[in-house]
Amino acid sequence: MFPTIGDLISYLFHITVKVNLQTFGTCMALAFAGAYVVFVAEFKRKENDGTIRGMLVRPASKPVEVIVNAGIGFLIGYKVVAIVLALLQRQDPVSLLFSLRGNWIAGCLLALVWGIWAYYSYKIAASQFIHPYQLMPYIVFMVAVFGFIGAKLFDAVEHFQELLYNPVTVLFSRSGFTYYGGLIFGALTYLYIGYRHKIKLIHMADIGSPGMMLAYGIGRIGCQLSGDGDWGIVNRHVKPDWIPQWAWAYTYPHNAIDTGVFKNGYYELPLGVYPTPLYEAVLCILLFMGMWMVRKRLRVPGAMFFIYLLLNGIERYYIEVIRITPKYTLFQLSQAQIIALLFMAGGVAGFVWLTGRYYFSPTKQIP
Repeated sequence: MFPTIGDLISYLFHITVKVNLQTFGTCMALAFAGAYVVFVAEFKRKENDGTIRGMLVRPASKPVEVIVNAGIGFLIGYKVVAIVLALLQRQDPVSLLFSLRGNWIAGCLLALVWGIWAYYSYKIAASQFIHPYQLMPYIVFMVAVFGFIGAKLFDAVEHFQELLYNPVTVLFSRSGFTYYGGLIFGALTYLYIGYRHKIKLIHMADIGSPGMMLAYGIGRIGCQLSGDGDWGIVNRHVKPDWIPQWAWAYTYPHNAIDTGVFKNGYYELPLGVYPTPLYEAVLCILLFMGMWMVRKRLRVPGAMFFIYLLLNGIERYYIEVIRITPKYTLFQLSQAQIIALLFMAGGVAGFVWLTGRYYFSPTKQIP
């Protein structure tokens, strides 16, 4: 596997390159970049067809928003500056990211600058007209922050016994992220930003659905390339001749979390397991392509979102059958499967609701 981008470049081009940039983190950045492009395209399309509209916005000077901006500034300065310095010194930036260490001076300075900027922007800036897609840089940042928190919290709940005995290791380890935790916290943040800017939540949900599916697929590429532990159970079935070994039962040599037996200078699983991140990456990118092709044909608000709930829930529920996630005693389901069932139920309920609105509407139309 390729824990760092340097490992990947060395393998592809047969040269020795020392780049400590983590493969998983790079793919996550690409996932956000891909989602950004899709979100912007959908915001523009929805504005052009009159579904959503631009708005007049005046910077706020509420104390809470000043504090929030100062906090964001501190977080960026405290961590980003320290990570840049670590990269320049060829140190491992990931161990620094998932720790309490950072650059206090840079954090305090940037917190002061952002706090002052938020306070005085209200006085010096007049109301301005902005298009919904211009909110995307702010949306991406806030979704990333709260999605990260949600992914960590859900993982902590999933490994509750470990959390009780060693909370610091669980909360600040470089591994251990739950997709649905990041999705739910990120989605709530995204919807709240839309609500604050007077965009109907159902339109926000429709706009975000294809991008979320694409981001998940790209993110799973990072899981597969780095070998971050999100693999499946041991595959004991006979491999068909037409399927490559790495796509059927893989041992994840040189995986990012150093799991398995140590041989040939790296860790490797003793038995081949289902490469579930690979399956999810391929499947979710294909699902995104299907959603993207039909998006203009869906005239009913909410239809795209309910399709996303159904597809996401079905995909995740069945992939969990062959994944090594902890199962709860009740019904022997994993945390992800329980949430996936709720997603599927939400999708079905949504379509029932849309159908009921149509058939019981005097004009047979849904506004």
